[in-house]
Amino acid sequence: MTITNGQPSADPQSGADAQSGATTAAPLVRNATPAAQSGLAHVEEAVAYDAILLASFGGPEGQDDVIPFLRNVTRGRGIPEERLEEVAHHYRAFGGVSPINDQNRELKAALEAELASRGIDLPVLWGNRNWDPYLRDALTEANERGFTKLIAIGTSAYSSYSSCRQYREDYAIALEQTGLGDVLQIDKIRQFFDHPGFVEPFIQGVRQGLADVAAQGIAPEQTHILFSTHSIPSSDADRSGPPERGFGPDGAYAAQHLAVAEVVIAAQDHAVNWDLVYQSRSGPPTQPWLEPDVNDRIAQLGAQGITGVVIVPLGFISDHMEVKWDLDTEAMESAQENGIFAVRVPTPGVHAAFVTGLVDLVLERRDGIPTADRPALTELGPWYDVCRTGCCENVRLGFKPAVAGLAP
Repeated sequence: MTITNGQPSADPQSGADAQSGATTAAPLVRNATPAAQSGLAHVEEAVAYDAILLASFGGPEGQDDVIPFLRNVTRGRGIPEERLEEVAHHYRAFGGVSPINDQNRELKAALEAELASRGIDLPVLWGNRNWDPYLRDALTEANERGFTKLIAIGTSAYSSYSSCRQYREDYAIALEQTGLGDVLQIDKIRQFFDHPGFVEPFIQGVRQGLADVAAQGIAPEQTHILFSTHSIPSSDADRSGPPERGFGPDGAYAAQHLAVAEVVIAAQDHAVNWDLVYQSRSGPPTQPWLEPDVNDRIAQLGAQGITGVVIVPLGFISDHMEVKWDLDTEAMESAQENGIFAVRVPTPGVHAAFVTGLVDLVLERRDGIPTADRPALTELGPWYDVCRTGCCENVRLGFKPAVAGLAP
């Protein structure tokens, strides 16, 4: 199933002629390639990129790294050391090593192999937001190798402050740190929540998960699917996505997850009840975050007589710490305590469809593929190449400089 739903090609304020693509003298998008400077929602002009910037969250790679890493993540938020120690035990349970860096190494290698198999000469540079190798290191490498036009792949599929805008802000920070703001141009691929390459691994995983539950003699009416994603502050959820789209109280973030879950369910062999649940909450109890929590929902299902649960990490691309601890440890313990047989579906990781899809998303921008020809499995997409004005505001921090989007 493929649905395409092109959005308007330009904002009234973009200073661009939607037909000709002509731009005003002053770029509206900072550090963008000329094709994206005018702020068109979808850029249908080919761009000769020099390299791909693979951008990720980062994670500690030893016990001594854990607290410094958590300080990086929470910098400026006034989180007390005792709270950091509470979170640190998740990492310490795995030897202080987050799986995420090795997973990024595997993804980088898989992307390089896919590019080589297609005869595409685009080096892949990797940089993290919160741990070595940092984004500033990747930009320095790009400059040393003579690259000036980068296309960024952020390892997060959905729209919110923490999953999109904060990446864009960190690109801007890295440009400032390196002093390369006048040298490097950075565009980004669109958020890929409904790209077939991201969704297909979940369709396959849920099909296998349901088979595993059925193999235990559990009937479909006693089975429930929980699509899980990272909880975020309700205020951030409300402001996720472009304000003019009117997504409702939980914004584009919830709407995108729900739309993808519906696609995954529709692809199964029979109907199964399901919910969208949240995990990994880290804010103070007084601050509203998206609910229900996955563990609370498991307890409710147990009380309702459900005996089989398929847990789908729909918000994640790889089996990093939030998946390994919050789902594989805590959620599985909750299921066992409530007499429920549970299976956890794999994340896309380096699934062939996902790797191929990421390269296809890069080629959309390199080749200027028309919006109508870009695959999207929900009516919300294909999402924007250039983020829109006011998109994904963080209420506490306000708008900071960011690349690959219209200000603020």
